[in-house]
Amino acid sequence: MEYGDYKVAKEMQLKLYSRLLRPRMIEEKMLILLRQGRISKWFSGIGQEAISVGVTSALLEDEYILPMHRNLAVFTTRNIPLHRLFAQWQGKASGFTNGRDRSFHFGTQAYKIIGMISHLGPQLGVADGIALAHKLRGENKVTAVFTGEGATSEGDFHEALNVAAVWELPVLFCIENNGYGLSTPTDEQFKCEHLADKGIGYGMESHIIDGNNILEVYTKVDALCTDIRNNPRPVLLEFKTFRMRGHEEASGAKYVPQEIMDAWAVKDPLENFEQHLMATGVLTESKQKELKADITLEIEDNLKIAFDETPIVFNESKELSDVFLNIDYKEVTPSIHKKSIRLVDAISDGLRGAMEKYDNLVIMGQDVAEYGGVFKITDGFVEAFGKERVRNTPICESAIVSAAMGLSINGMKAVMEMQFADFASSGFNPIVNYLAKSYYRWAENADVVIRMPCGGGVAAGPFHSQTNEAWFTKTPGLKVVYPAFPSDAKGLLATAVDDPNPVLFFEHKGLYRSIYEDVPTNNYTIPFGKANLLKEGTDITIVSYGAGVHWALETLSNNDSISADLLDLRTLQPLDIESIYTSVKKTGKLIILQEDSLFGGIASDISASVMENCFQYLDGPIKRVASMDTPIPFNAELERNYLSKSKFEKELKALISY
Repeated sequence: MEYGDYKVAKEMQLKLYSRLLRPRMIEEKMLILLRQGRISKWFSGIGQEAISVGVTSALLEDEYILPMHRNLAVFTTRNIPLHRLFAQWQGKASGFTNGRDRSFHFGTQAYKIIGMISHLGPQLGVADGIALAHKLRGENKVTAVFTGEGATSEGDFHEALNVAAVWELPVLFCIENNGYGLSTPTDEQFKCEHLADKGIGYGMESHIIDGNNILEVYTKVDALCTDIRNNPRPVLLEFKTFRMRGHEEASGAKYVPQEIMDAWAVKDPLENFEQHLMATGVLTESKQKELKADITLEIEDNLKIAFDETPIVFNESKELSDVFLNIDYKEVTPSIHKKSIRLVDAISDGLRGAMEKYDNLVIMGQDVAEYGGVFKITDGFVEAFGKERVRNTPICESAIVSAAMGLSINGMKAVMEMQFADFASSGFNPIVNYLAKSYYRWAENADVVIRMPCGGGVAAGPFHSQTNEAWFTKTPGLKVVYPAFPSDAKGLLATAVDDPNPVLFFEHKGLYRSIYEDVPTNNYTIPFGKANLLKEGTDITIVSYGAGVHWALETLSNNDSISADLLDLRTLQPLDIESIYTSVKKTGKLIILQEDSLFGGIASDISASVMENCFQYLDGPIKRVASMDTPIPFNAELERNYLSKSKFEKELKALISY
């Protein structure tokens, strides 16, 4: 291998060699332990170490790096204690995930490393968010994110690069093109000759680098980082390399022709650099032996620490308590001064108050800036807070959810507006797999609120009228809020932004401009997990939320003889199940009204919980009233008969008469 005339000091060359040698020796030991059954899985980076070492060495220690499976050298170059890495791979408590996740599925703020998830694409958008936070604070920092050539086919890759280009974010997108996505060769994955060519489509600078030449990787990336810190922009780097083992050890590499293996074997980044250093006198045999002896001792000592550690003992309360970051709710009481406003105005007021309270809060979404959002909730926000904090986004829900997570990781808050809750399906992966699981996995909270305009009754059809809260109440790690009144919406939104956990904030479009209420003028809070008892009675308990609350109120106003407890849930996660139990024990009957279709909705879980815990108090069957199990239709007559409102009164009277 030709190393050329790279101006790298001898001391740095030795450091780079040591940084290559260390992960190689660790891997060789891990492969032995894998065969012994002492670790469960291994994704080998043998043959690719120069990329991880070179990129990490070019970054400053306080600059974030987002690695993948084959980037052990990122972790070792940042000098993470080996016993913690070994404990992580063995599922021990002193690892980084308390045994809750494996391999490199973790991050550590102490070393500015943000780990991957198996759904590879979202971390590219997370890098965008981290870089955006640096840019907004005027910090001259680079963020580097790794991906493989296989993941460049994912939509998240396109979205993240597009956002980074449009916002001129200082991100290094590092593609390790190692020839195969598991067993699928590159000629079956993409048509362009080089992945670097994809940068052209984003108006992005891109480079091809020999990923097996440590001096080329280090010098070129170091020069780029220096320049990017002064001239922020994204850069796409394609590192040509090869993995000498299987996708993971169980899969093997029989699908690779032997001649390709042989051709790359002679390009081994460690062996070639070692020979180069010997030839130039930078490395001596005695120095090499000394380094290997030191690393061997370090590995053995740290393995002993990890092996001697007591295995994790299951603790149910700890597992449950670690789903969310625990917070001290700070109550801010409503003022006596009020004004009559609509639900849409209350949400806008609450959001404005949050922007005034937190100067590190960023609002993102399609058309939220000068246009004010399609529902005009952020109208005037650009004038008040500037375009840096009120950001129009491309149509790329997944990347923006991920970017919101990146903002949170880098010390900021984010409110993202889904233009319609229906479109959350395009950002579903990072919501349920990144935002929801990060705190449980490695204690990194997601300080993100996603606003979800939802609901029917407005003749908007199957793609703009869903009320899809059940998609998210099923996912541990997400909080789900669904107010029915302006005063609740304002107070709950303030609480949502205060809360450092991820919150899905549902806003019923049909209520935006139809419901008025006297709303306190100050910025107050309302606690999550406390239902509101709107009416008290003895005949029956009615439980609902969102538009269903108003349908129930209308039904009761038309039937003065019905004496009912009416509970507005307000939040679905956490759910105030105790208030439901208390009411059912008094009335003996329960009817649950939801706008969502019946099967799999929140009403089913409430019904099951009451059956399990209050069966002896029931004087009749629990009744769930929901919309039809079809997509929501557009035609007004079809929609009217689809919605649960049309059948509620009949079912209520039938249950009372039971």
